[in-house]
Amino acid sequence: TSRRDQTLVDKLLEARKIHGGKHLVAEDINRTPLSYNALITKSLVLGRQLAKHTEDNETIGVLLPGTLATVATFWGLQITGRSPAMLNYTVGAKGMISACETAVLKRVITSRNFIQKAKLEDALNTLSKQVEIIYLEDAAKKIGLLAKLSGLFISRFDSLLRLQSKKQPQDRAVVLFTSGSEGTPKGVVLSHQNLLSNIQQLISRIDFNGSDVALNALPLFHSFGMTAGMIMPLTAGVRVFFYPSPLHYRVVPEVAYDINATILFGTNTFLAGYARFADAYDFYSLRYVFAGAEKLQSEVRTLWQDKFGVRIFEGYGATETSPVLAGNTPMDNRPGTVGRLMEGIEYRLQKIPGLDDGQRLQVRGPNIMQGYLLHDNPGVLIPPETELGKGWYDTGDIVNIDAEGFVSICGRAKRFAKIAGEMVSLTSVEVLASKVWPDALHAAISIPDERKGEQIVLLTEIENAQRKALQKQAKTDGIGEINVPRTVQSIKKIPLLGTGKIDYVAAAKRLQS
Repeated sequence: TSRRDQTLVDKLLEARKIHGGKHLVAEDINRTPLSYNALITKSLVLGRQLAKHTEDNETIGVLLPGTLATVATFWGLQITGRSPAMLNYTVGAKGMISACETAVLKRVITSRNFIQKAKLEDALNTLSKQVEIIYLEDAAKKIGLLAKLSGLFISRFDSLLRLQSKKQPQDRAVVLFTSGSEGTPKGVVLSHQNLLSNIQQLISRIDFNGSDVALNALPLFHSFGMTAGMIMPLTAGVRVFFYPSPLHYRVVPEVAYDINATILFGTNTFLAGYARFADAYDFYSLRYVFAGAEKLQSEVRTLWQDKFGVRIFEGYGATETSPVLAGNTPMDNRPGTVGRLMEGIEYRLQKIPGLDDGQRLQVRGPNIMQGYLLHDNPGVLIPPETELGKGWYDTGDIVNIDAEGFVSICGRAKRFAKIAGEMVSLTSVEVLASKVWPDALHAAISIPDERKGEQIVLLTEIENAQRKALQKQAKTDGIGEINVPRTVQSIKKIPLLGTGKIDYVAAAKRLQS
C-alpha cells in the first residue's frame, strides 16, 4: 500500500529505496538505460539549470516527444518545485498557442533536434512570438562540472532532494490538455494526490514487478501515456522503454521483440496497426496489453488473440480522472466491457430522455482532477462540480453497469444523433462499419436534417463504399434501419488526433468542404 501524503518525487525516491539505486528503470531509442540513481541525478541537474530561467511554482510548457530527455525534464521540474504543462505537438501552432493562453504559460521547453525532426519550425516561430522558448540543448551546454558534482552528491540523499521542492501532495503536479476531439482543448490540472491515487488504484488490481519491461510509444502529453506509461512504471520499479511515435507500425513490434517487453500500452487504432505489420513472434514475451482512449473493436481483440495468443485488457478513463476509471484485469476480464470501476470511485447514473439503452455516468473519487482551465477564463481553476455537488465529474459518457459491476460504454453523450426523436449512437454506426470493412477507419458524423432533426453521414477510407453493404450487415445483426447512415462518403484519410482518436472537428470540416 502507498501513503496518501506523498508527492511524485517522494514516490520516486521510495521506489529507489525499494528497488535499489542501481536498478535499471528507463531507456529510449538511444539504448542507454538509466538506473534510478542516474535518472534522479540527471533530472536534478537539469531541473536546477532550468530553475535559473524560471520562477518558483511556475507552470512551464513542455513540447517534447517520448524520450529520456523528456522524462528527465518532467522529473527535473517536479524536483525543483515547478509544474510541467504537457503540450500536444500534433495540434499545430494555433492549438499550441491556445493551450499556452489557457494555462497562462510564459515559457516552453523544447529541443532543436525534435523541432527539426518533427518539422515544427513554422509552428515554433509562431509560438515564439507569444512565449519564451527554452531549448534543452542550450540548457545542457550551460551545465558545468561543479553543477554535475553537486547534483551527484545531493541526489544520493533523499532529505537533501526533498529540500529542493516545497510541493505538497494537494498541490498542482501537472497540466494536461483534453484531446479537443469535440472543440477547444481545456487545461486539466492534476495534483500529486490525483496521480498517485490513480496509480495506487491500478497497482491494487494488477501485479507489476521489477522484472517487467514496459514499452510505451504513447505520447507523454496524453494522460494514458503519462500516468500509466511513465509515472506508474517508474514508481513501481518497472523498466520502461520510451518510443517517440506510436505510428511506426512496423518498428514498434520489432522493439517489443528486441527488449522482451512484458507490458504494452496502446489504443485501438495503434494496436490494429501493430497487429497488421508484426511478425507472429514479435510479441512472444508480452503478458499485459492495455488498451484505452477509444473503443477496442472486437476484430482487433480477436486478431491479437489468434495471431499472437495475447489478451488485450480494455480500460476506460479520461484526462480529468488521472486517467483510469475502469479496467479489465487478468483476474477480472470480460471482453466487450471496459472492466470494473477502480477502488474508491463513487458513481451515479442519470437517465437521458429519449434513450432506452444506457445512462450518463458521473463519478467522484481521489483521482478526479483539481479542475479545468478554460480558454475564455485563462489561468482560473474551475473545480469539478455537477448537480450532485462539489467534487463530482460528469464524464459525458453513456454507459451500462451490470450486476457484477462491469461497465459497457454505449458512446459519448455528444456522439448521439437525434433522428425523428430517437437517440442513435454514432459509435454504434462506426462499429457496424468496421464489421463490414475491418481494415479501415470510419467516422460517423451527424448533420442537421430538415425533416428528421438530424441525419448520419459515414466517412470511410474504403474506396467506393456502398450503403447497401451496411444495410445487409445491419439486417444480419438484427439492427434497425435507423442505425444505417443516410449517406456514405469515401475519403483518403480519416483525420486523427495525436492520441490516436478520430478528430471529429476536422472530420466535420472535411464534410462541409
